[in-house]
Amino acid sequence: MTNSPFIPLTAIDCTIPALLIDRNAPLDVLHANATARVLAVTQLMETFSSRDVQEADAVDLKHLSTTAMLLLRDGCDLLNVLGWRLQPR
Repeated sequence: MTNSPFIPLTAIDCTIPALLIDRNAPLDVLHANATARVLAVTQLMETFSSRDVQEADAVDLKHLSTTAMLLLRDGCDLLNVLGWRLQPR
């Protein structure tokens, strides 16, 4: 990990990141943000599992899967920072 206090989210690969994680944020804040994203994807997938997706449009499925990917990647990035912070120094 670099010495920068900010780590870019990795879901969107770009040369100038616009969304950053403050690696010095309190642990409970990192955890709450990761939890919110993972929970949102969990609820989205629970909705899918209880519906007949055969009637779904390919474009809608692409939008929903992209949304799930972005939220999960953000959650993973936050959990990675949390894990680094919890390591003994």
